[in-house]
Order: sequence, then structure tokens, then C-alpha cells
Amino acid sequence: MTHTCLVTGGAGFLGSHVAEELLKNDCSVVILDDLSGGSVDNVPAAANFERGSVLDRPRIEALFERHTFNYVFHLAAYAAEGLSHHIKHFNYQNNMIGSVNLINAAVNHDVKCFVFASSIAVYGSNQVPMSEALVPQPEDSYGIAKYAVELEREATRRMFGLNHIIFRPHNVYGPRQNIGDRYRNVVGIFMNQIMLGQPMTVFGDGLQTRAFSYVGDVAPIIARAVEVPAAYNRVFNVGADTPCTLNELAQAVAEAMGVEPRIVHLPSRDEVKHAYSRHDECLRVFGERRPTPLREGLSEMARWARRAGPRQSQPFSSIEITRNLVPSWRS
Repeated sequence: MTHTCLVTGGAGFLGSHVAEELLKNDCSVVILDDLSGGSVDNVPAAANFERGSVLDRPRIEALFERHTFNYVFHLAAYAAEGLSHHIKHFNYQNNMIGSVNLINAAVNHDVKCFVFASSIAVYGSNQVPMSEALVPQPEDSYGIAKYAVELEREATRRMFGLNHIIFRPHNVYGPRQNIGDRYRNVVGIFMNQIMLGQPMTVFGDGLQTRAFSYVGDVAPIIARAVEVPAAYNRVFNVGADTPCTLNELAQAVAEAMGVEPRIVHLPSRDEVKHAYSRHDECLRVFGERRPTPLREGLSEMARWARRAGPRQSQPFSSIEITRNLVPSWRS
């Protein structure tokens, strides 16, 4: 049966891949995106594109009046953990208030399930590998906003019966990533720096560990989740299992781009040192999968990046707090 789905952030990176997967599953897809971080080039041809912001309540209400959405996939966000300390108002408006606007509309229009892309940033410096059983202890404004929406989703389910599925992806990379954003997506930053003839910049000693998740392993699980009754009203970590250091990542990215690695270490910044998660619950509910090896995924992204070409990295235009701002983010 054909379902009508709203995908927020569907002109962006993960959102466009989720929209593509939904279309493969014969869903009718409406994309809402303000193009602040995405591009119309990312929008699948078969999707109905609406340019607009999740902060525009009248626009959202009109959209829900015009379409009968069975499911909402909320992937619109500005996911820059480190920068979020310095853009608190922007962060909470976009990542929390915008989510509440959508939740209200979903309740009022009897949406069957609300799928929310949270983040492992909610865990903070919890023990690794991080499991869903851990009590979240977010340490940055982005993680706080994401966890607040998770709590709001559960409160909304109890009060109004709106089902939800929450995913906590981490370090997702692949084709269509915004490689021109200097504040997030380290794989894209490295590839863009290489194409611009610049060294790859690593904060601190580069011994931070992350598990980098190929988008082709994450998007299909999110897209089909609403068809899996056992997933309803649950939280899932989703992504890669094998961590590596940022130094190792830089070496692998250089290899994928066909260059000798040039790395410059910048002063360390305030960030979680080790962040990667377990995915037992995801495997149990959605089944076994063959994760894309890091080097294979990097090769796919490198092919896309070379076709897309480098992009000039622009500074964030509305820094709210400059104290303790990373020096390389000032200009």
C-alpha cells in the first residue's frame, strides 16, 4: 500500500538518501527543506519538494492540511556539536523548537508514526561502546536539544498516542554530504581540504575515536522502520561498529583520494574523546546486515567528491558567543 511521507531535511545529506529509499518502497514523498545546508540537486526527481523551514508554523500547518501524511521522518537539523556551544539560540530554535512544531502538527493530523533522527551526542562521555541502556548525559547544546526532543516524543506518546521511532546515528558519511561545512562532517572536511590543496586539520593529538557510518547502511533502516511493528516507540543506535582514530581516518581518506597524507594538528577543542556505540538492538529488530567497510565507503564518497568538486568553506554568520571559540573557526 502506498503511504504518504513527509521528510524534513530531504534536500540534505541523510534526508535525501532516506527519501530515495522511501521512493524505492513505493511511498509518496514530500520534502520540506529550507536549503540552508542542502541543495535542490539532492532532491529525488520523484519527490514533491517544498522549500520552507520547520520554524515556519503556518507553512507546516498548510503542508499538513494539503497532504495526508501517514508518516513523518524528521531529519532536518544543524548537527555541529562543537559549534553548538557558541550558537545556543540558533541550535535550540532549529533542533528543538522546529521539532516541536512538527510534533504538534503530527498529533493534530493523526500521523501514524513520527521517525526522529537523534544522535549519539545524547550520550556525552558515557562508557563505550554506548548502548541504549545508558542514561544519556549530553555535554553540548546539540546533544541537549536532541535528548530534549526524545523526551518530548515520549511525553507526546503518553499523552496523545503518537507513535515514534528514534534513531541515534553517528558520524554518517557518503555522497551528497555538505563538504563545504567547516564545523561538522570530518570526512567531508578532509576531502574538501585535499581538493583545495590544503592539509587535513586535526584538533589535538588525533587519538579521538569514532565509528564512521556509511550512509548506504543507515538510510535504508530508517526508511523501512515504520513497516516493522517491533520498532515502534523504541530507540535505536544505528551505524558502524568499528572505531578508528582521527589520525587513522585521515590516512584512509588520503588513500581514497589518491594523495599522500598531509596532516596539521591544531590546538585541541572541547569534545568527547571516545564516541562509538553498540547496535545489538538494531540488529535484533531489523536483522543482520553487511556493514560497508570504511575504505570501501570512503572510495565511494571520494568518487562522488571528485565529480562534485571542492567548495569554499564559509564561516558561520551568526556566532552568539565568541569566548573559547576555536581559533580556526573565527574567520
